Amino acid sequence: MTRRDVFEYALLRVVPRVERGECFNAGVLVYCRAHSFVAARTHLDEVKLRALDPDADVVGVRAALLAVEGVCGGGEGAGQAAGDDAGRRFRWLIAPRSTVVQPGAVHSGLTTDPAGEVERLFGLLVR
Repeated sequence: MTRRDVFEYALLRVVPRVERGECFNAGVLVYCRAHSFVAARTHLDEVKLRALDPDADVVGVRAALLAVEGVCGGGEGAGQAAGDDAGRRFRWLIAPRSTVVQPGAVHSGLTTDPAGEVERLFGLLVR
């Protein structure tokens, strides 16, 4: 039997106008401790963004989403988190913030392929 490991994931939501509470999914974060794995996949739907806020800062929102991917990737792209392990980077990214790009609740599951979970969840919940 193939070994399945616990993984955690959270959606990244774009909330263009926090006071209205409207949001849409723009990415997924996946963490698997057993594999020291953390990754994110994002996609900004500009049509949805502009429908919720015609004056939204598209460039700023896209930069925030790409920054999440950079932190997950580690190295120079992770900024101050470059030296942190995968779990610490994941926990930092899922911490609640009052911002346009917000993490959702953390969920868990079992997987044999954490990278495959990123793509599966992205296709199911974001695209």
